[in-house]
Amino acid sequence: MRTLLLACATLALSLAASPLAAADADAAKVKRGEYLANIMDCGGCHTTGALIGKPDPAMYVAGSTVGFQIPGLGIFYPPNLTPDNETGLGKWSEADIIKAVRTGERPDGRMLVPVMPYHSYGKLNNADASALATYLKSLKPISHQAPAMVGAQGKATAPYMTVVMP
Repeated sequence: MRTLLLACATLALSLAASPLAAADADAAKVKRGEYLANIMDCGGCHTTGALIGKPDPAMYVAGSTVGFQIPGLGIFYPPNLTPDNETGLGKWSEADIIKAVRTGERPDGRMLVPVMPYHSYGKLNNADASALATYLKSLKPISHQAPAMVGAQGKATAPYMTVVMP
C-alpha cells in the first residue's frame, strides 16, 4: 500500500510540474527568438521611423512608413511583423514565417524583395528559426498597414530610399 501511495504521489508531482516545465521552455524559446530578432535587426527595417533614425518603440516591427526603391523593380515598404490578423502576420503559421525568413517566399507565393536578407537567414537552424517565429507570434498585435508596394513605373505614396543592388 505504501508503494502504491508513493507511486501516486510521484505521478501527481510530475504531472503538476510538467506545465511549469513547458512554460519555462516556451519562455526560453521566446527569449531566444527575441535575441535573434535583435541581432538580425528586424526592427531596423520593420519599425516605424527606424530608417530615418527615429524608431518609435510603440511601433516595434509594426511596419515602416519609409520604403526602399530598387531600380527596375519598384518601391517596397517593410511590412508589419506583429501578429495582427489584418495588417501583420496573425494569419501566418509558424511554418509560413519560417519559410518566408529562410526562402523569401510568402504564403501567397509572392517572393520577398532581395533587400530582405533571406539568403543569409536561410542558414538558421531549425531551433532558431522556430524560436524567431514563436517570438514574432508572441508580440502584441499592432494594427498598422505599411504603404503598398509600388511597381517600377509607379509613383510613391510615401517616402523611400533608393537601394542599388550590387
